[in-house]
Parts: sequence; structure tokens; C-alpha cells
Amino acid sequence: MFGFLLRNVFHGRRIIRASSSYMLFYNDPSISRLSNSLRFFETSSQSHSQSFTASYLINKFGFSQESALKLSKYLLLKTPENPDSVISFFEDKGFSKSQIKTLVTKCPKIFAHTVKNLSPKWEFFLSRGFSSPDLAKYFTKFPSCLERSLDQNIAPSFNFLSNLVQSDDKAIKVLQRCPFIIGYDLNSCVIPNFNILLENGVPKSKIISIFLLYPNAFLTNSDYFKEIVKKVKERGFNPLEWKFLYAVVVLRKNSKSKWESKFDVYKKWGLSEKQIWEAFLKYPCVMAASEDKIAKTMEFFINTMGIEASAIAKHGKGIGGSLEKNIVPRGLFVQDLIANGLAIKFTLSLFDISEQLFLKRFVYRFEDKAPELLKLYKQKVDVAAGGKYKTQMIHWRFR
Repeated sequence: MFGFLLRNVFHGRRIIRASSSYMLFYNDPSISRLSNSLRFFETSSQSHSQSFTASYLINKFGFSQESALKLSKYLLLKTPENPDSVISFFEDKGFSKSQIKTLVTKCPKIFAHTVKNLSPKWEFFLSRGFSSPDLAKYFTKFPSCLERSLDQNIAPSFNFLSNLVQSDDKAIKVLQRCPFIIGYDLNSCVIPNFNILLENGVPKSKIISIFLLYPNAFLTNSDYFKEIVKKVKERGFNPLEWKFLYAVVVLRKNSKSKWESKFDVYKKWGLSEKQIWEAFLKYPCVMAASEDKIAKTMEFFINTMGIEASAIAKHGKGIGGSLEKNIVPRGLFVQDLIANGLAIKFTLSLFDISEQLFLKRFVYRFEDKAPELLKLYKQKVDVAAGGKYKTQMIHWRFR
């Protein structure tokens, strides 16, 4: 009846028809009262639905009232049947309660879908090689994917990506590193940037390899990407080497202001602009770290380890290591060896060798002189990480 009243209003002998594109206003008191009544009805109905939605989210997921009310602005539930079936669907697929809560938080409209709509998308990704646990993680990171059309977006995008990187397994790795890439028009975004690298002499196999690791770097305007490649080439990087591509990635990730800020940090620790550029040419990772990470690493190398700034510039690969897991524990451990009278010669390569090689060079070789070295090194790791990181070294034994 209300729908009829919205469409047909009697005025004398004339029928005034209201359409969705315009409204006619009359000074008839009866029409004004009717209009107010309809607005009250709609507002009351919406308010009721919003209240039900908020209560549902609070009871099902433990949202605060404030958070539930915010989410209810994007989703109005009238009954619990469909959201309950959607929750059951995700639970049956192995999603944890926290993962489902994350889905709803990031994409509340997920409850507007039905199991009939969601199931084919789930099955499609499984058929292409995703495991159920990995797929649950993927959708938790990028739940908006479930809002996209399987036939018009998801399948064509995945197929295009798979052909680009030459396998479904590699396409899955790209999605895991950059979940939202499936929403891009790869033909107009990624392909031009692939071609720019090819035109500059970079082998296709290397382009695919860097894309697998850093797909985000390719999601940019091709003119801007071309400028980055040009700058890298002008700095003397060889397009046939891996460093050329990594330098492109590093430049792509840094805005002009960030780049200048990082230069300023290195300069504060005694490096000239020429030394910084030379270090970047040898080890692009020196400009990949954040300003804070660079400052802390330089402080540790110079003030704690006594390494000269010029030496860091010549062997800057160590800058790329983790302070908590690598740089600090290894540095402190080697200092302890020296303090205990063990003849140790080390360079900055100490911080970029593998864990197994580090143990072989600096721990196992002194087993007969200091049998507790492995335990001591583990303590250094825990101290450096504030006890937060656990290592596998407690399972290792001396050879």
C-alpha cells in the first residue's frame, strides 16, 4: 500500500504521479501530512534495521556498541537467517572466529551475499591451487574480492595473471604478496611497465622474478615508472643484473621527500652524498630501510661495534638485515668472543651471511674452548628482541 501511495496521490480529480527522478510539491495539507508519515515510517524502519544489525554484530562477534553502530551504517540486516548462513559457510571452510570478524570489519557488506554467491568463488580459487588455509588468509586480507563478479572480474584477472607469470602457482604467490592486485586492470597497468623494462634490456625471466617478489612496484603510472627506470640506468646499474631491478623497486617505494630524508640520516653519521650514491649502486638495500631503521643501525655499527662510516658505505649490505633477529645479537655475541680473549677478525659480512654459516664461523669453531657459546648466542637473540622472538637454535646441537 505504501508503494502505491508513493506512486499515486489523488488531488481533486487529477492523479499526480511521483517518479524516482523528480518530486512535485503542493501546498495541500493532506499531502504534506502523508509525506511526513511516510518519511517517519521509512526512518523508523531504517532505525529498527540498524539497531538489529548492531545488536547482531555485538552478540555474534563481541563488537563494541560504537563499532557495531559504525558498521551498521554500511549494512542493514532485518533477520539473522542469511548472516547466520554466511558465518556457517566460513566456519565450514576453516575460518577462525577472529578471521570472520576481520572479514566483517573490513567488508561489512559480506553479509549481503548468499552462500550460493560465495561458494563458486571459493571453489574457483581452490581449483587453481590455493589450499583452504591459504585461501582463508587471502580472503581475510582482501575480503572485497568476494564482492567481485567471478565471471567478469575474478576469473579473467586470475587467468591473465597466471599467463603473465607462466603458472597458477606463481599467480597465487603474487596474490598472497599483493592481495588487491586482482582488482586491477593488469593489461593497462602492469603490462606497460613490463614492456618498459624489456625495452631497456632487462631479460623477461628477471622481470617475472622481481614481479613475483614485489608486484606492488608495478602498480603505478607507466610514465612515472619510465622515469624511475631512466634514473636507475643513469646511475650506472646494469639492466642484465638483478640489482638493476631491485634499484627500480627501491626507487618506486620511496617518495622524493623520503629519499631526501634518508640521505640526511646517512649524512648525520658522516657519509657524503657521493658515498651514499656509491653505496646504493653496490647495495640498493641501503635505501630500502626506513629512516628510523637506518639511524638505529648506523648508531649500533658506529657506537657499539666501532665500525667506521666509510666502511659501512663500502659494505652496506648489512643495513638490510633485521636489527632484532640479526644485527644486534650477532654484534653483541662477537663482542663477547673478543672480550673472552678469542681471536676474532670480522667485517660487515658478519651481518649478511646465513645463520648456519654464522654458527659455523663464530660458534661451532670454538666449541672446545667455550661449550656454552650456543646458549650464550640464543640469549643474545632473546635480549635483542626483548624476548619477543623465538629461535630454532634451542633445537640445534653442536656438531
